[in-house]
Parts: sequence; structure tokens; C-alpha cells
Amino acid sequence: MLKPIHTLLLFFFFISLSWQKIDGQKTWQDAFKVLGIAWNKDGTSLNRTIQIPMVDPTPYDDGTTTPAPIALSQDIQLTAASKAYVRLYIPTNPPKNKKLPVIIYFHGGDFVLFSATTVIFHNFCNQIASQLPAVVVSVEYRLAPENRLPAAYDDALNALFWVRNQSLGIGGRDPWMEYADFTKVYYLGSSAGANIAYHVALRALDFDFRPLKFQGLLMNQGYFGGVKRTSSETRLKDDAYVALYVNDVLWTLALPKNANRDHEFCNPISGGTYLGRVYRLPKVYVKGDYGDPLVDRSVLLAQYLVSCRVKVYYRFKEGGYHGIELSNTTEAQLLYDDIKWFVNEAGVGIQEKLPEGVSSSEHASQ
Repeated sequence: MLKPIHTLLLFFFFISLSWQKIDGQKTWQDAFKVLGIAWNKDGTSLNRTIQIPMVDPTPYDDGTTTPAPIALSQDIQLTAASKAYVRLYIPTNPPKNKKLPVIIYFHGGDFVLFSATTVIFHNFCNQIASQLPAVVVSVEYRLAPENRLPAAYDDALNALFWVRNQSLGIGGRDPWMEYADFTKVYYLGSSAGANIAYHVALRALDFDFRPLKFQGLLMNQGYFGGVKRTSSETRLKDDAYVALYVNDVLWTLALPKNANRDHEFCNPISGGTYLGRVYRLPKVYVKGDYGDPLVDRSVLLAQYLVSCRVKVYYRFKEGGYHGIELSNTTEAQLLYDDIKWFVNEAGVGIQEKLPEGVSSSEHASQ
């Protein structure tokens, strides 16, 4: 344990960081103010003040809620020894004679903010469970800097093992998982959640998850980076949603200490331990918006996946911004429709029909 004087010195070290210049103009203090975070007195944990409500699950429809819930949800602790849990969703009226695909979902928040219980992500999962329909497993993962990467990846992998155990009935099976088709499992993530989905999909290749069959990976506006600036990062460096200096601070908080943005957790095409596994990924969906400073990262990743002979479907739209589906119902519905198509139809049949605006690696090469 640190002696009091050491703790105090550590605290002042982090405070001094808030006075350092970022990108020549902005300071850590500026970034922290934008993010609504501040160091606690221990100098290692954050006080998060952004007031986006967190909501309780809806385990049953008691008929008193208006409008009536479109999906039911419950929180399930993964192990008795940990605080890790998932929020499980099913549609309010699941089909009786048909199993549902399993969507393992990872929320956004730049690895530093938010929760599976945050209302915007809770509502998103309600829609996915209802519209596909599907069984949705939303993963609560540890946040940085208290738990730097790869902690979030470890939590994601543990959630996969929970789903595997459910498929085998180890420790009993939750009644809601009786609706699950364990041969149709998909990874889905937005922003930092897309990053987690990508990394856990690669990590899962090293383990025996039978009888689970992972059929696809969906990445919406993936949160990736690198030391060398892309064109979109430079063009949109003062973006209202993901300003470049704020993004740099977030990566400093999330990555292992002393790592830079070309670490494989941030820059997936820079090298590292995953490269030999990429060829084994299932089909992939990538979505980005050209009004998002991070969009070039998704373009580069999609190109890299295609070069590795992964079947890639992609939608890159003009305009937009990071997190657009959380505040724009039209864009949200477009994303729901793409997810539904990808899960139920993509890769099915010789002459597959792509949704308007979606392209694929195979069609591009023809």
C-alpha cells in the first residue's frame, strides 16, 4: 500500500497533467471539463458528473406502463465472486416456435464513461430485441482509467463464457435463454463498444465455445485511433462530439500506461498479436459517417479486413456525426434495419440483395 506522502505526490502528479498542453492549445483540464470528469483525491480514479440517467431493468410487463414495454430485461450477475453482470433482453412477445439469434452488445462511452444501464443504450437494446427480434446480452464492463485496457476485453470474454455455459446448461439455464439459438451468435458494438466487439471476436478464436457459433461482427462508428492523424481527424479536429484533443486524452486514460495510440488496442492495423487471427473472422458489418472525425479509421479497418479475405459489408454515409443513432430516430431506424438484414439475410443465397446504401467486398470486386 502507498504511504500517505506517496499518494499525495501521485495526486499532484495527475493534477499537473491537467495543466499540460494538448495539441499545442488545449489542456487536460479543458478536456476533463468537456467530458464532465475530474480526478478524485486518490489521483487514480475519476468522479464522473455527466448526468445521463441510468435505468432499472424491466423484468415483466405489469400493464401499468404507457407506452407498454417493447422488450423485457433483467440483470444477471456472472459470478458470485465478482461484480460483473450482463443485462439480458427478450422481446415482450417472443415467438413460440422459433429460436432467436443472440446479440452480444457492447455499449459506447470511449472506455471511460457510461454503463449498460445508461438509458440511451438500454433503449437501443430494447429496440434490437424487439425489432429483430433477438435475445440481447448487454455487457457491463469495467471502465478506464481505474481499469485500463484490456480489462474491458476480459469482461467481454467472460460474458461469452457465460453465454456458452448457458448453452450447455452449466449451473442451470435462465428461462429467457430458452429462446436463444446458440448457433446464431453475433457481436455488436458502437464506438468503444465496436472496438471491444472487434477485439473479443479475435480473442474468442483461441477458445472452444462450442456449441456456440459466432456468425458475424457488427461495428457501428468504431472507436479506433493511431499516432498518425487521418484526413477526417485533421479536417474535423474541433468536432463538437469528438474533438481531437479530447480524443487524445481519452486514449491516454484507456490504454495501458506508457502505450501510445499505435498500440493494437487502439490501432488494429498497426501489428500486434491479433494479425494471424483476422483471416478467421466471420462476416463483418462496418458503419461510418463522413461527418465523424473517426470515420477514416473505420474505412481503413474495412479495407484491411477485405485484404485479409474477410467478407465485409459496409455503409459509409455523407454528413452525420459520432453517436448520431442515439439522437436521430431516422438514422437509428436505418441502423436497426441494417442489423436486422445482416443477421437474417446477409450472405444467404447466391444472389443476395443488399439494402440501398450498403456495399460488400464481394460486390466491389465484381
